[in-house]
Amino acid sequence: MLWLDTHCHWDAAEFEPDRVALRAAARSAGVAHCVIPAVARHNWARVRALAHEAPLSDAAGDFYALGIHPLYTPQADEADLPALQQALREQRDDPRLVALGEIGLDGFVPGLDWARQTWFYREQLKLAREFELPVILHVRRSADALLAGLRAIGGRSAWRGIAHAFNGSAQQAQRFLELGFKLGFGGSLTYERATQIRRLARDLPLTALVLETDAPDIPPQWLYRPAQERATGVPQGRNSPAELPRIAACLAELRGLSLPELAQATSDNAVSALPKLAAWMA
Repeated sequence: MLWLDTHCHWDAAEFEPDRVALRAAARSAGVAHCVIPAVARHNWARVRALAHEAPLSDAAGDFYALGIHPLYTPQADEADLPALQQALREQRDDPRLVALGEIGLDGFVPGLDWARQTWFYREQLKLAREFELPVILHVRRSADALLAGLRAIGGRSAWRGIAHAFNGSAQQAQRFLELGFKLGFGGSLTYERATQIRRLARDLPLTALVLETDAPDIPPQWLYRPAQERATGVPQGRNSPAELPRIAACLAELRGLSLPELAQATSDNAVSALPKLAAWMA
């Protein structure tokens, strides 16, 4: 029984001290593959290098995506787009390049220029179309605007990809599914107070779901420390892909599924969203 983490930021600074050990722990836990999304031009080479560190085999190996994250659009330059186009052209035959991402819109973080985010988002959608790549979407108080961009750029054509850390409404979920997306669920579903996310994770078609950690972000409930504890020096637990099987167990309980059933279904869904995974998931 093998798991696939469709969203892990292995390049994050939090992993620098012991990344090798943490990757080994994830493999030992049964997490065979991770997808490492980029966030900005400065880390494109890094995520590619990390994906190539472990040999691709039936039991191990990572993948990557290239893109400009909405939270990095204030620092991004318009010249980053032709640079992204060139990087995608150079790596288009790399079997580990599985998507364009992480791209999208963020309506939660204050001070971000919405028009600038939207411009970078839609220009990157055009690149996804040019290179026939799926997209990994950042969805944070932005589902309707993301859907509008997908329709504006794609017309009636279907997309492939993942709406990462999905937390929208059931109606918005259905619209993403109609456009060809899968929906990413991770640590948030482990919180009993996250009633909307848990309801979606339980009630959506099984074919809609993929698993992710967003490590080191979005820690599951057992790693979370409230602000008052952190203020006294108690550290926040560090999320990593090794947590994915326990997150999956929460999802399996919500849906009344066995773990092998869930592992197979979510892996199949990931391949549907990111077809280049198929060669390594047989």
